[in-house]
Amino acid sequence: MPATLRNVLPTLLALLLGYGLMQIGNTLQGTLLSVRGGIESFSPTAIGAVGAAFWVGIVFGSLWAGTVIGRVGHTRTFSALAAVAASTALLHLLVVHPVVWIAARALTGFCFAGLFMVVESWLNGSATDRTRGQILSLYGMTGLIAGIGGQLLLPTGDPAGFRLFCIVSIIISMALVPIALSRATAPLHASSEAKINLPRLYVQSPFGIVAAFLCGVTTASFFALGPLFAHEAGLETSGIAIFMACGTLGGFAMTWPLGWFSDRTDRRFVIIAAAGTAAALLLVLLTFVPDKPPVWVLYICVAIFGGSVIPTYSIVTAHVNDMVKPGEFVAASGGLLIVLGAGSSAGPILSGMAMSVFGPRGLVYATVVAQVLMACWGVYRIRRRAAPPETQKEAFVPEPTVPVGTELVPNI
Repeated sequence: MPATLRNVLPTLLALLLGYGLMQIGNTLQGTLLSVRGGIESFSPTAIGAVGAAFWVGIVFGSLWAGTVIGRVGHTRTFSALAAVAASTALLHLLVVHPVVWIAARALTGFCFAGLFMVVESWLNGSATDRTRGQILSLYGMTGLIAGIGGQLLLPTGDPAGFRLFCIVSIIISMALVPIALSRATAPLHASSEAKINLPRLYVQSPFGIVAAFLCGVTTASFFALGPLFAHEAGLETSGIAIFMACGTLGGFAMTWPLGWFSDRTDRRFVIIAAAGTAAALLLVLLTFVPDKPPVWVLYICVAIFGGSVIPTYSIVTAHVNDMVKPGEFVAASGGLLIVLGAGSSAGPILSGMAMSVFGPRGLVYATVVAQVLMACWGVYRIRRRAAPPETQKEAFVPEPTVPVGTELVPNI
């Protein structure tokens, strides 16, 4: 009997519930660390380094966790890594020091790489060609909705206290329950042995590689330092939570419209337009908006910014998949995520340094530079290479920013 979405729905719901709880805890923790770091008088550079450390852990975890999954299975790997991640959340509370926080956040990223890989490979292994697009779309949307929920939990406690750290630990621990109690087992073919070849991927899509790096710079800077920016703008805890949620909600709202449009034109045009919109909006914000604007102005601006920036990586992934061979999709996604992780590691540090020099506006300056570079690189590449024929284009699917278990190989 061919697998349908209804056939895999019980497994799908358990996995998505566990994934959603993980993302709620992770997004709450990221915002909390930024706000608490400001309260503890950490420098913006140090706070940026804490945010960047998560992505350093993601990159290394992506390359390691596949081996563990192959040895002990999906459920045991998920249980072990979730337990470590939940415990690590409390370490930030026990030792309030930038160096310890950087190490702990890197360990969290390392664990989350494996957690994401378990869920992603399990879902892909359970899907067929007829259901994969639906399943991955639900996967991507679940992550965005969970992100909004995590941001909105910030006002439930005082960032200067211990309660929110405990909430993070509890939520991540609860993510164990749906998968641990599920009677389903991961398909035997759920793990991937595809190999990543970054030099080859750059030859196939020079624009995609550079754009993925700049996507990481921008989005990681926003999520790591956006709460600090909002705090410096005078927002209280509830305002910071709404500010970050508005950015994520804008990305959620624009993911499908931009993806739909990219299926009907050269995807690079869509990416250039989105990057140009984000840069122009930020320049207008710097020029015309006062230092202490009304909160609704900040909410509208960050929602438009999120709508311009957050969906871009999905479109970049679709563009790269248009350029590679069908059998190279998994390796291409893994290579892009390595590049995204590198940009996400560098972005918060560079933006934090800019904020240390220029104040809160430094985050805006750094973001504008990244978006302008993306737009300019896109224009240059359009002049150098035509878009692939419409018959070669893959249908757009929202791409969750999660690792793919693959192996790096040297250029051949």
